[in-house]
Amino acid sequence: MRLSILQYGDPMLRAKGKRVEKVDDRIRELAQNMIETMHAANGVGLAAQQVGEATQLTVLDISQVEDRPTTMKLNDENIEPAAAMPLVLINPQIDLGSETETGTEGCLSFPEITGEIERAKSVTVRAQNLNGDPIEIETTGFLARAIQHEVDHLNGILFIDRMSSAAKTSLSSKLKRLQKETQRGAKHRSATGRIRGGEQKAVAETTL
Repeated sequence: MRLSILQYGDPMLRAKGKRVEKVDDRIRELAQNMIETMHAANGVGLAAQQVGEATQLTVLDISQVEDRPTTMKLNDENIEPAAAMPLVLINPQIDLGSETETGTEGCLSFPEITGEIERAKSVTVRAQNLNGDPIEIETTGFLARAIQHEVDHLNGILFIDRMSSAAKTSLSSKLKRLQKETQRGAKHRSATGRIRGGEQKAVAETTL
């Protein structure tokens, strides 16, 4: 089932997700619905807060992104990233590498808004999968960036919080307009709808 995606200005996006104590059928159904919603919106990542659930759960799928390289180890084994998609992370804990790089990000909750964000080049993530089993992922490149973006969401942090002051100032009018739209009750947009200016593309999302 496709879910509605909350836009900037909805307080749920600032909520810190609660730990998932038990991976049950409700969590599995939520994850599946989030994956369907993410794919329908041409996104590459979606956090539970973006669909109205303050829960430590995120889904990702970078398999269609071909121009931003990624390496990945799953449980200490090298793996082709596309083979691991879609990826479900429950209760993720993240360790950041020391080297950083700047890259373009957007967000499904911020239509038509992108920015240059500094992130760690590599991350190690410990989480649970849909069976409740522990997993560990070591990744670099685009997937590392997408995971950082989504884990931020799970803690109520938005990608605009990572922008420079000058960048946020340049986007202030767009952000204010988006907040007003949300406050007027336009909190959700259909995952199958079109955004002003045309359909979204995965590389324009954040999770890019």
